[in-house]
Parts: sequence; C-alpha cells; structure tokens
Amino acid sequence: MTRINTNVSSLVAQNRLQSSNNDLQTSLTRLSTGLRINSGADDPAGLIASEALRSEITGLNKAISNTSRANQIISTADSALGQVSNLLNDVRGLVVEAANTGALSSEEIAANQLQIDSSLEAINRIAQTTTFQGRKLLDGSLGFQTTAGTNFSKVKDLQVDQASLGSAGKVSVDVTVSKAAEQASVDVANIPAGIEATAATGDITFTSQTAAVASTLDFTLGGEDFTLTADTAGAAGDDLSITVVASGGTGTSPVVSKSGDDYTITLASDSTATADDIATAFNTFVDANDDDATLTTTGGTTNVGAATLTQTSLAGGADAGTAETATLNITADVAGTASNIASISYVEDSGTTTPTASFDSDTGALTITVNDATNVTLSSVVDAIAAGTDFTAEIETGGDFTTFDPTITTAASANLVDGVDLGGGLAEAAVFELQGSNGSEVFNVSKNTTIDDLVSQINLVSDATGVKATASGTTLSLTSTDYGSDAVVDLRVINEAATGTLTAAVGAGKRDTGADIQAKVNGIEANGKGNSLNINTSTLDLSLTVEEGSSDNISFDITGGGAKFQLGSDVVGNQQARIGINSVNSARLGGTSGKLFELSSGGSASLANDPSKAAEIVGQAIEQVTGIRGRLGAFQSTTLDSNLVSLNETLSNLQEAESSIRDADFAQESANLTRAQILVQSGTNVLSLANQNPQNVLSLLR
Repeated sequence: MTRINTNVSSLVAQNRLQSSNNDLQTSLTRLSTGLRINSGADDPAGLIASEALRSEITGLNKAISNTSRANQIISTADSALGQVSNLLNDVRGLVVEAANTGALSSEEIAANQLQIDSSLEAINRIAQTTTFQGRKLLDGSLGFQTTAGTNFSKVKDLQVDQASLGSAGKVSVDVTVSKAAEQASVDVANIPAGIEATAATGDITFTSQTAAVASTLDFTLGGEDFTLTADTAGAAGDDLSITVVASGGTGTSPVVSKSGDDYTITLASDSTATADDIATAFNTFVDANDDDATLTTTGGTTNVGAATLTQTSLAGGADAGTAETATLNITADVAGTASNIASISYVEDSGTTTPTASFDSDTGALTITVNDATNVTLSSVVDAIAAGTDFTAEIETGGDFTTFDPTITTAASANLVDGVDLGGGLAEAAVFELQGSNGSEVFNVSKNTTIDDLVSQINLVSDATGVKATASGTTLSLTSTDYGSDAVVDLRVINEAATGTLTAAVGAGKRDTGADIQAKVNGIEANGKGNSLNINTSTLDLSLTVEEGSSDNISFDITGGGAKFQLGSDVVGNQQARIGINSVNSARLGGTSGKLFELSSGGSASLANDPSKAAEIVGQAIEQVTGIRGRLGAFQSTTLDSNLVSLNETLSNLQEAESSIRDADFAQESANLTRAQILVQSGTNVLSLANQNPQNVLSLLR
C-alpha cells in the first residue's frame, strides 16, 4: 500500500494494542485485588449475586456473634444456679438433721436454723448480684409477664420457659381441660360400726340430818326418879310441866288432872301408891285424853307415899336439823361387763375402824362399811373404794359435808349403768399391707378394731405410704394423697380368716391407680402429669399446675418479658428465641407446699415450727432450680450450640459461593496476564512496523 494519509495497518495495530492493554489492566487489577469482580462492569449479574451473598454473610457473622453471646449469658446464669443448688442441698441436709430431735439438743437445732437463715440470705444475694454486662439474670427481670384471664385463680404454679410473642408483642394461651386428674382410691365396704368398751358406773348419795328431840322433865318423888317426856319431838313440848300434891283423903290410886300443859297428880295423905302406880295412872289419863306425854320411872313397886315433888332437870325439845348430802361417782377400773354394779350399799359396823369397800363379782354388790361409833370423812370413803382393784370414786357434790356421824347418816345408790364390752368393727383379726406411691406399710389389727381406729392407724403413716383414709358410715375409703398415673393404692390381705371383714370386701386384695389431667393448650394436646401439664412447641414452651382435681378451662395472656436472643441473620420472629429465667430468691423458690422464705427463723416452716413442711418446700425448690438449669442447659445445647454449628456451616457455604462468584482465579488470571503481556508486546512491535510503512513510501521521492 503506497498511501500515507491513512495508515490502516497502524490503526488496526493501535486497536489491538488498546484491547491488549485493557486485558492486561484487567488481569493486573484482578491479581492485585484477588477479586474477579471489581466493578459492576466486570459482571453485573455476578455483582448482584455477590452483594446479596455478602449481606447474608454479614448477618450470619452477627448471628454467630449473638449466639456466642447468648451462650455466655446462659453459662453465667447456670454457674450461679449451680451455687444456689449447692446451698439448697445444704439446707436440705440441715432440715433432715434437725428432724432428729431425739438425739439433737435444742441448741444444736437452733444452730442449724442459723445456718439455714444464712443460706437463704446467700441465695437472695446470688439472685440480686448475678449479672452480665450490668444486666441482672436471676432477679426475675428476664421472666415472662402474664395477664390473668378466665379461671386464672385455678392456676397454682405457672412456668413459661419460652414464648414467641410475634409482631403483636403478646400471645394468648387457652387451656381446655377435657378430664381432671384423679386420685387412686380403694373402698372397703361393710365394716360394722365399732362399739367401744365402757366401764360400769354408779352413784351413792349420803344424807346426814340431826334428829328432832322431845322435851323432858325429870323429877324425884319419894326417893324415886321419874321422867316426863313429850310424845312429839321438837320445841313444841317445851312448856310441859307437872305438879304432885297431897290431899286429905284416903286411897291408894293417884288422881291425874290437867290444865293447859300443866299436869297435876294428886295423892292421898295416907297413899300407898307405888312408883309404877303413879306412872300407870298418868299414862292412862294421857291416853284417854289424847295427850302427847309419857311418864316413866325406875322405881317399880316402891311405895312413894304422899311424898313431895322434887324437880331435878328440865330439857327443852329440839327440832330436826337441815339435811346435808354428798354424792360419790363410782367407776369400774376395767371397761366391760365384768365389773357391772348391781347395787351399792352402805353398812355401819362397830368393828370397823376405817372405811372399807368390797365387791362381789358374782352378785355385782359393792359394799361400803364404816364404823358406827366414829365420825367418817367422805375422802376416807373415796380412799377405801380406790384401795381395791375394781373401782375408783370421786366426790361429785358435798358442799360442807366433809364429816358425818354414821348413826344419823343414810345412803342410797342410783344411776347404775352397766359396762359394755368391745364389739363391732372387724369380724376377725387381720394382717394387711397397704402400698402407695411413697411406700408400703404392714398393719396387724385385732378383732373388733373399729373403722375409726383403722382410719387413725392408716393416717398415722400416710406420709410414708402416700395413702390417707376416711370413714363414711361403714365404708373405709383409702385414697392416694397424690393425683395422676403415678398415684396408687394397693391393699393386700396377708392373713385373715375366711369370715373376715376385709376378705369379704376385697378378697385377696384390690389395686387402683389415678389418672393424669387431659388438656389442650391452644388446640395442641398437652402432656399431663398429675395436676400438671406442659407443652413444648417452636413458639410456646410452658408448664402449669392447676388446683387439685380441677376441670375448669383457663385462659391468660403472655404480654412480654423473657430474654430475647437474635439467633438468625434476619430480624424475624422465627429466627429469634425468647427464654424466661424466673427469680430464684427465697420468695419465689418452692412449690405448692410453700415458699423457701418460710424456712427462716419464726417462719411457718422453720425448724422449730414444722420441719416436715420445711423438707417438702426444700425438695420442691431443688426441683425448681434443677428444672431451670436443665431447661437452660437444653436451650444451650440444643438451640444455641446447634444453631452455632448450623450458622458456621451456612457461613462457610455462603462464603464459598460468594468466593466462586467474586474472587479471582489466580491461575487463570496469571495466564490471562501473561497472554495480555505478550499481546501488548506483540502489538507494540506490530504498531512500530506499521508506522514504518509510510517512511518506506517516502523513498519513492528520493
């Protein structure tokens, strides 16, 4: 070509050299950055995919960081809970030790109480001071908040472990109970009503009263003694008088006359009347006139003549005194019919110096004997009755009646009540074993054991067996103290005659088990255990305990709270987890038996007040803390650890994908660089040659 205005070869060489330079520049850029895509022009689609992957990788890296942080928080809480668990175990040991009151002094038990108080303070301190970057973990601030709904008062214990509150910030919980929890129960029917043996009783009432005394007039006539006595006792005859006069006549018979209460006996001057004649004449006159006086003499046939009256004494009459009474209640020492009292009698005996009492078991006669010449105290009669082996006595009433003269005392028995022998109850002696969820006990009962006695014996060890007894008429009901499928009542008759009451009711034995509560939570079948139920889904994990045997439906709302952890790369509900960590202070730890603070000094479950209740509360508190630790551990191992592994694997895959799109292949780019370098060198040489062609054309002009 001989044209010089347009050097086509040079233009072609320039274009190719520019292209080679561009290729060289691209290779150098990729090799220097390590990236295949350094701008959108390099690979628009690849850039879009790469940036999307980079965004996901950034989120995953933060999710991994969040998961690691959550793991550290859970580990911190678990470490503190481990110490709380150790303290609770120490408290349990102190409670069990303090129950050994037969071997421990009160000072040692008080020392144990001080240790318990110190442990409770330590638990409260741990609950308040366990923090992570200033945030408290065990004070209840990370627990879920609830709002009561229908029948929420029926809930005795509620534990929300995990809940997804979603965009609404709350979740409603509806518990529909289809069947209440049941206790195990075995009935033993037709136990005859028991008749308790009673002792025979009786009363004896003593009555002492001063007798009325008649007025008397003593006089002497002719050397012989006479006594004029009023026939009517009392003061009414005190005006009685007598006069003896001598007349001038003759005769041997006395003449008696009366004016008012004054009697006159007239004797002849030459009277030969004897003392008996005078008494007979007087008494004949009195009888004929219905008077109330009697004349007596010791003179007999002595001739008193017309002697002059000599009065020697005048004794006024006295009315009867006020009667005093005293009653003794007498009871047989041994219950039953063997000591039945047929009669209680009172005997005066001059040969008895102190009161005695004797009982004839054949006739049932109880005899009290006292001295008829000595005043007897009522207490000595009581002592005499008690001195035997059959009866005891006590003074029911007596007033001032403490001493009485047997000669003027009477007695009468009353209110005799026969004793009753033991009857009813079990027809035969029996040996039976009763087993419950807590253990078993063997009972050896005798014939006639009443249903009430059976109830008392069984309930005495109900804490060891888990079975309590009640009586309804003639039916003995044995019921488990617990509810649910673990509750059991197993009655086995080990030894009893074929005619025995237990054998007739249950044969060789009878067994029954309880039933767990059946319910749904938000339409999902819950796991029931006794009166407790729980549910664990991806959005809700809770457990609650209802009142014993309740079948009421319950509703409430979870309105907030819980520790929320962002575990995924996207801020959405299904990539988040909320876990509740309730307070572990002494006011919150415990269960249906009570709370831990009740174990402190002066509390209802302190060692001095109720160590049995203290043991129950500590046991439930240990279960509660163990449950929290187990739940946190499960969350840590199954959620956090597995999430961390999953995130790391996803991150690796995404990084590999992003690298395959965006990163430079050094082998390929090195080859491209070498090729571009060669092409640039070649293009430069070719361009040099192309530029020389016009110079060659100029040689034609030389």
